[in-house]
Amino acid sequence: MIFTEKPKKIRVMFTPFRDGLQSSFGGKVRLHDFLPAMKASAEAGIKHFEFGGGARYQAPYFYLGEDPFIDMQKMRETVGPECDLQILTRSVSGVTLTTQSIEGLRLQAKLMAKYGTTWDRNFDYMNDIRNLVNTGKPIVEAGMHHQCCIALMGLPFKSDKVHTPDFYFNIGKKLLESDVQIDSLCLKDASGTTDPKTIYETAKRLKKIMPPEIPLWLHTHDTGSLAVACYMAGIEAGVDGIDLACRPMASGTVQPDVRSMAHSLKGTGYSLDVDETKMPKIESMLSELMKDYDFNPTTTMADARVLGFPMPGGAIGPNVHMMVKAGIIDKYSEVLEEFPVVVEAGGAWTSVTPGSQQYWLQAFNNVLYGRWKKINDGFGKAVLGYFGKTPLPPDPNVVKIAEEQLELPPIDGDPLEAAPKNIKPAKEALEERNLDVTDHNTFLVLAAMVPGKKMELNEGIRLLTGRPKIDIPLKTKDKDEDKKEKKEEVRSRLSQQAGAAAPTGPMTTQCTVEENGKRRVFRITMEPAAATGGGGTATAEKPAAAATAESNGTPVYSSFAGSVEIVDIMVNVGAQVSKGQVIAAVEAMKAKHDIKAPVDGKVASINAEIGDELDSSKPIMTIS
Repeated sequence: MIFTEKPKKIRVMFTPFRDGLQSSFGGKVRLHDFLPAMKASAEAGIKHFEFGGGARYQAPYFYLGEDPFIDMQKMRETVGPECDLQILTRSVSGVTLTTQSIEGLRLQAKLMAKYGTTWDRNFDYMNDIRNLVNTGKPIVEAGMHHQCCIALMGLPFKSDKVHTPDFYFNIGKKLLESDVQIDSLCLKDASGTTDPKTIYETAKRLKKIMPPEIPLWLHTHDTGSLAVACYMAGIEAGVDGIDLACRPMASGTVQPDVRSMAHSLKGTGYSLDVDETKMPKIESMLSELMKDYDFNPTTTMADARVLGFPMPGGAIGPNVHMMVKAGIIDKYSEVLEEFPVVVEAGGAWTSVTPGSQQYWLQAFNNVLYGRWKKINDGFGKAVLGYFGKTPLPPDPNVVKIAEEQLELPPIDGDPLEAAPKNIKPAKEALEERNLDVTDHNTFLVLAAMVPGKKMELNEGIRLLTGRPKIDIPLKTKDKDEDKKEKKEEVRSRLSQQAGAAAPTGPMTTQCTVEENGKRRVFRITMEPAAATGGGGTATAEKPAAAATAESNGTPVYSSFAGSVEIVDIMVNVGAQVSKGQVIAAVEAMKAKHDIKAPVDGKVASINAEIGDELDSSKPIMTIS
C-alpha cells in the first residue's frame, strides 16, 4: 500500500477549462459558458490551470467565432496575475495539425507568452529527441516554464522494444543530457492506456537521475478506468504533480475528479494542494452554465475498448462529434477494430495529437475505401518521416504506397527544415484582403493553413472578415438560430473595431422559379461594398454567379449522409465529365474526400459553392 511517513503535497494542474472542454466537446465551448466557473476555481485557491493550446487554440475560431488569443487574455484577467496558466503544444506542429517552421514556432511562443501563458507543456508524438530539443528552445526564449514531455501509450500489439520502462527512461535521460533548458518533465499518457507498473518503474528510475529542483509530472485520462491507479503508482514512485478535473468534465475521457483522488490518498501521508471540498460549487456552476450542451455518452463514460485502440480522450470526443455530424457514427466500431493494424504498420508512434488523428483517419479510410487504398495525408507523411523518426520502422509496403499516392519521397532529416514556410503566405493573404498585418493576425491565418486548402476557407481569414463557421454541440436549442446570433455578434464586433456599422460578410439566399414546367433554383449572394475585420478593410469578392439546378439530369450528392463542407469544385457548368472523374471534394473528419461523377455527361448546373455545408439530400451539381 502506498504510504509515506514524511507528508508530501502533490501539486495539481486543473484541467476542466482546456482538456475537459476538448475531451468532452472537441473544445467547442463558448468562453462565457465556463469563464464564471474558472473565476470561482481561482477564488477557491486553485493556482495552476490548463487554459489553451491543443484543440482549445483552434476550436474557438474554427467553430465558435471567437479569437483564441482574446479568450486567453480574458481568462488571464479573470484568474489574476498569480495563477499559472498552461498551454499544450505539439512539438513540430505547435498548436496545429501540420508541421511548422521554426520561425512559425517562435512567433507562436511569443504570442502565447504575450496573452497570459506561463507554462508550456510540449510533447512530441514520435518521442523524437531532436524535435523536443529544437521546439523547446523557442519556449525558453519566450520566458515560459518549459515542461518537456515523454509521451506514453499502451500498445495494442506485443513488443518489448518500445513503450516499455526502458524505452521511456532512455528518452528522459537523453532529454536531461541535452542542451535545452528543462524546467519540469512530464509523463504524458493521452490515451490512458499505460499500465500502473510501467508508470511506477519509469517514474522511479527517472527520479533517481533528475535534479531535485525539476518536478516530475504525470498526465493521464480515465478512459479505461485506470487513471487513479496510475496516479497512485506514480505518486509512490516520486511524482510531484498530477492533472485533475471536476465534474461534469471529469473521468470518462477526461482526468479523474479531484474528489476521487483526494479520497484515494486518505491516510497515505500524501495530499493534494487543492481543497476538494470546493468542488461541489465548481461542479454546480459548470452544470448550470453548460446545461444547453449535449454531453455525448461516448465521451463521458469509461470504455475499456480503448486498451485496444489507444485514442486520447481529447481525440475521441471530437471524432465522435464529427462522425455524428457526418452521419457515419455506425462506422465507429469498425474504425476501432482497424486501429491496431494502422498502429503497427505506422511504426508505433504514440497516440496523441496529431498522431492520434493520423491513426484515426487512416483507420477510417481503410474502413471506407479498403485497406491502404487511400492513404491519409498526415499518416502518409508520418511514415515517410516528415514528422520525425518513428519508434519502430514502419511497414515498408505501406511506406511505398504512401510515397506513390502522396508523390513524396521519404526523408530522414529535420522535420522543421522540411516544413512549409507559412509566415510570408499568411501575410500576403492578409494584405490581399486589406487586413492588418500584425503578428496576431498572421498567426491566426498561419495556424489554419493546410496543404491544398483554399485560402477563402482559411479559418483565420474567415474570422477576421466576419464569416466564421459556427458549430456548437448544443442539445435541443435551435442550432441554426444560435449560429445566426453568433455570426451577427462577430460581425458587430468587427464593425465596431473598424468604426463601421455595415455587415462584413456575404449574405446568401435562395429562390425557386418554375417556368413551363421546369423548376430552377437560384442561389443569390449579396455582398456589401467592403467587409471589415481585424482593424483593416477587406475588399469584397465579386458575387458568385447564380447557379441553376435543372429538374432533369443526374444529381451528384455528397457520399456522407450527414453535414459536410464543400471544399472544392473542379468543374464548371458546361464541362464534359467522365464517370469516375473527381469533380468536387468535401471535408469530413478533418480530411478531404473526393466526389466522383456517377455518369458520363455534361455539367448542367452547379448548386453549391465552396464553403457551403450540405448533406446527402442536397445535390452539389447536376450532370445531363
